[in-house]
Amino acid sequence: MRTSTRRSRRLAAAAAVAAMTAGLLAGCSKDSNDGTSDSDGGGSGKTQLTIGTFGVFGYKEAGLYDEYMKLHPNISIKENVTTRTDVYWPKTLTRLQAGSGTDDIQAIEVGNVAEAVQTQADKFVDLGKEVDKSQWLDWKTSQATTKDGKTIGLGTDIGPMAICYRKDLFAKAGLETDRTKLAAQWKGDWSKYVAVGKDYMKKAPSGTKFVDSASSVYNAALGGGSERYYDKDGNVIWDKSKGVKQAWSAAMDVATSDMSAKLKQFDPTWDQGFAKASFATVACPAWMIGYIEQKSGDSGKGKWDVAAAPTAANWGGSFIGVPTAGKHQKEAVALAKWLTAPEQQAKVFAKQASFPSTPSAYASLKPAADTTTYFSDAPITQIFGDSAKTIPVQYFGVKDQPINTALTDVGILQVEQKGKTPDQGWNAAKAEIKDVLGQ
Repeated sequence: MRTSTRRSRRLAAAAAVAAMTAGLLAGCSKDSNDGTSDSDGGGSGKTQLTIGTFGVFGYKEAGLYDEYMKLHPNISIKENVTTRTDVYWPKTLTRLQAGSGTDDIQAIEVGNVAEAVQTQADKFVDLGKEVDKSQWLDWKTSQATTKDGKTIGLGTDIGPMAICYRKDLFAKAGLETDRTKLAAQWKGDWSKYVAVGKDYMKKAPSGTKFVDSASSVYNAALGGGSERYYDKDGNVIWDKSKGVKQAWSAAMDVATSDMSAKLKQFDPTWDQGFAKASFATVACPAWMIGYIEQKSGDSGKGKWDVAAAPTAANWGGSFIGVPTAGKHQKEAVALAKWLTAPEQQAKVFAKQASFPSTPSAYASLKPAADTTTYFSDAPITQIFGDSAKTIPVQYFGVKDQPINTALTDVGILQVEQKGKTPDQGWNAAKAEIKDVLGQ
C-alpha cells in the first residue's frame, strides 16, 4: 500500500484495522517510534541510533545490538517495531516524503523495495559506495539498486521455502511422517500438496485442519514461479502471469475445500492457531522458523518437522537502508554495514533461522540447538540451502505489495471466509487492483 497514491476504501480500512490490531499485540511487537531521535541517548552523552523494523528481524534476539554497543560505547540503539508490513510501510513512506520523522535506519520488505527504488531513492544514502556488494547474492542487491547504480538498501535475509508440519497430527491422520518420503509425495507440484491435504482431512484429528490458510499456499506457490505481477521491463502483467494463475489455482483448491483453518496470517487468531495446534502444515520460508517456535511454545517442541516444499521458492526477505533525513547518517551507515555483514547474518540464523543473503555465510550456518530439537532434528540448513540455490529470478514492481494484498486479503478471503466463488473472488481482487493502479 502507498499513502502517496490512490487506494481503495476497503484496503485503507483493512490497514486501519491492522494498525489497531498491531497495537494490541504483545509488548515486544509494539511500535514505539514517536518520530523523534534522542541524539544524546537520553542525556547519557551517547549517540542514540533508532532502527525501524517490522515483525521480528532477530537483531535484538541474537544479541547484536548489545554486542555493537559494547564495541562502540558511544552508541546506544533503540529498535522501533511495527508488527505488520502493511502498517509499517505506509507510515514509513509518509515520513520519507515529509523528510522528517524517519528512523536512522529503516527496514524495507522485498515487496516494497521496488517502490522505494523507483520513487524514494533520493531519500536514502547510497550504500553501494560504502560496501563490497559482492558479499550479497547478485539478485538480492539488484532489487535494491536503481538503474543508475545507486544501492539504497543492504540485504538482510531471504525467504527460501519449506513446509513445516506437525508430525504428531500426521501420524494421527495415518499419513507419512518421514520428511524425505513426505517431500517426495508432493515434489514438483503444489496440487500434489493439496492432494495430501485431502487425504489428511479424511482422518483429521478432531478440531484440526491441514493448512492455516489458502493465502499461505498462494504466497508459497507464487514464490516459485518465474512470473508474478510485473515483467522485467516494469509492465503490469498480474492478470496474465502464469505464476499468478498457478498460485491462484492451488489457493482456490484449498479455499473451496474443508482443509483450511481460514486464518489470516499474522493476526492474533493465527498465533493462537499455532498454540492450539489447529492446523497440521504451513508453508514456511526460513524466517518463519523462529516465529513458529515462539508462537507454538513448549507444547510444540519435537512435534514440528520440516520437509522440502513442492518447488524451490522465495517468500519474503528484507533490506535495511539509511534515510538522508536521519541526524546520524555516518553512524547509521556503520551500523547497517555491521548488521548485514556475513558474520552477523550467521548469528541471526543461529538464533531464528533467518536465511542470509550473503553466500559466504552458508558453509558455517548452524541453527540453534533448541531450534534443531524443536523441529525434530530436521536438517534445516540443508533444506533451505537447497531451495535457495534454485530460486527463480522474479521481478518486483512499484505496486507489487498492494497487488498481492488485493489478491490475498480481498480475493482469496472472499472465497475462503465468505463463500464466494473463485470467479467472484478474482473479480473482487481485480476491482481493487484497478483502483490501486489508478485505472
